[in-house]
Amino acid sequence: MTHKPRDHQTEVGCSTCATDTLEPKGPRWKQKKIRVASVAGIILAIGLYFELLTEQHIVAQFLFLTVVAISGYDIIKKAIASALKKRLNINVLISIASAGAFLIGHGEEGAAVIFLFFIAEFLEDYAVERAKKSMKFLLKLAPKTATVKKKGEEITVPIKDVKIGDTVIIKPGDKIPVDGIVIGGISSVNQAPITGESVAVTKLKGCDVFAGTTNEEGYLEIKVTKKSDETLLSRIVSLVEEAQKQKSKTEVFIDRFAKHYTPVVIVLALAVMTLPPFIFGLPLSDWFYRGLILLVVSCPCALAISTPISMVSGITAAARNGVLIKGGTFIEEIRNVKVIVFDKTGTLTEGQLEITDIIALNEYSERDLLRLAASLESKSRHPLAKIIVKSARERGIKLKNIRNFKSVAGKGLMGEIGETLFYVGNESLFKDVNAEIPVRLTKRLEGEGKTAVLVGNRNHLVGVIALMDKVRTASSGTIKELKNKGIRTVMLTGDNKRVAKSLARKLTIDEYYAELSPEDKVRIVENLLGKYEHVAMVGDGINDAPALATAHIGIAMGTIGSDVAIETADIALMDDDLSKLSYLINLSRRTMAVVKQNITVSLLIKGSFAILALPGVIPLWLAVAVGDMGLSLAVILNALRIGRIKDVS
Repeated sequence: MTHKPRDHQTEVGCSTCATDTLEPKGPRWKQKKIRVASVAGIILAIGLYFELLTEQHIVAQFLFLTVVAISGYDIIKKAIASALKKRLNINVLISIASAGAFLIGHGEEGAAVIFLFFIAEFLEDYAVERAKKSMKFLLKLAPKTATVKKKGEEITVPIKDVKIGDTVIIKPGDKIPVDGIVIGGISSVNQAPITGESVAVTKLKGCDVFAGTTNEEGYLEIKVTKKSDETLLSRIVSLVEEAQKQKSKTEVFIDRFAKHYTPVVIVLALAVMTLPPFIFGLPLSDWFYRGLILLVVSCPCALAISTPISMVSGITAAARNGVLIKGGTFIEEIRNVKVIVFDKTGTLTEGQLEITDIIALNEYSERDLLRLAASLESKSRHPLAKIIVKSARERGIKLKNIRNFKSVAGKGLMGEIGETLFYVGNESLFKDVNAEIPVRLTKRLEGEGKTAVLVGNRNHLVGVIALMDKVRTASSGTIKELKNKGIRTVMLTGDNKRVAKSLARKLTIDEYYAELSPEDKVRIVENLLGKYEHVAMVGDGINDAPALATAHIGIAMGTIGSDVAIETADIALMDDDLSKLSYLINLSRRTMAVVKQNITVSLLIKGSFAILALPGVIPLWLAVAVGDMGLSLAVILNALRIGRIKDVS
């Protein structure tokens, strides 16, 4: 498997720049670098003015040295440290090239090389500054305390003091603090943050509950089965941490490139400076001059900035189109994706139930059915109740008064309207009455992935109201576009197989997996990575965070997505528009085409100039103007074209 190789070091570094890109930084690092870049840029511009227009060379050289001192302090410091450790990297080459440029009287080149490399370093740091901030959002999910029942008394204790076997009290509206098993009570629990299920789940004696989920309306007593640091939520934290300790293929390539390129260039330049004079007796000044030309021409400035500048241009274009991309690596990788994995709830669907069918029976009208259901549901706080009541009010239906109302946890509601006792709930509620259940109808609705709410009295059913998680408008079109690009689609969900199958068939998704835990999702993503190598994951919930981190590319639904999913993911769709996936792939392909153009032109020109430098065919000014500064400018201008593109389809 070639995806995200594991790196067990606590700090992940980029040997190209000799920086620890994931090392936690202070909150002011970005502002500081922006100030440094601004001041250095202004001083460089003033220096060029004195050098080119007023010919006050001494003043210009002083200003160029000031630029190096301001923007190159860290670069030179790292270069010295690397040289002392016998590690020759790009920092060393940049520093030598800058010093060489000053020695041969081209301080503007020396200052520009350092300044541009400082900008490139800043862009990389900025792209990864938030890579280790996701865990605090996860940890906020679980309460800090728990109410423990001991010897008939309820005692509030810190969560770390809760032991396996303790009985914890969960009241309506409380978040569940630890994993456990229900030993008393019955209630609906919203466990979407953990399992991704779109509907609250009924929990009764013997059912498992998880830390971080919310008790909706009933009273529960649970027996603790895991310590606070061993819960499902804690495992999610561990999975995210583990998945983040990885290096991309691009980073590995850069490491190898820097390891071999820099020493070779330095050795070649030194050989050009020394071998001809000492072996063949040729003029030392001429060959020293040619060696410096080779060093300046070989300086990887254009190569170093070609990729980050192109990536930033692509990132800017994406931001204007509602797509947040956290680094150039992800623009590069998304074009190679062969499989896109979708979470269901909140991604392919909106995560909000809607009424899809109102089926009246036994001579009742749809308005009668909705009036009876909403009247009873108005007394409940269940999520389904709110939707039914809202629908009735939107249609201007006046609700009936309810007497002797009763809630039957896990089953439904009952109450008298006039002189008749009516029921609203699931099939289990009607097993105790004589009303005949239309099994064929309910099975059909369930087969379509819908939740059926039955309404009736002791004699017969009034009708059935069906609800379903609303499918996003863009889901179907996005799946079709991805298929047209040759990309396979897979859906993962914590919902049951019936719901998953129905939606997968409706959207023509190639493959689906249901009833999954967060760990199951990670396992499936890992299997897909082993089979297809390049896999992207699109999700929105906290339960998606480990899978987002494990996938080659993690894409979060931004505005509705959890903070953890957004922080863990590499790309966020800020307006929750799935159609941006196709745009994103097109943008990646266009950006990488520009990157290839820049790299190819850079290598051709630098290679040609390096060869011409040996016989002294090209003068230093031409090497500087075209082979480095001119080439760097051309690379930047070519990259900026990406930023001006609003639609790359």
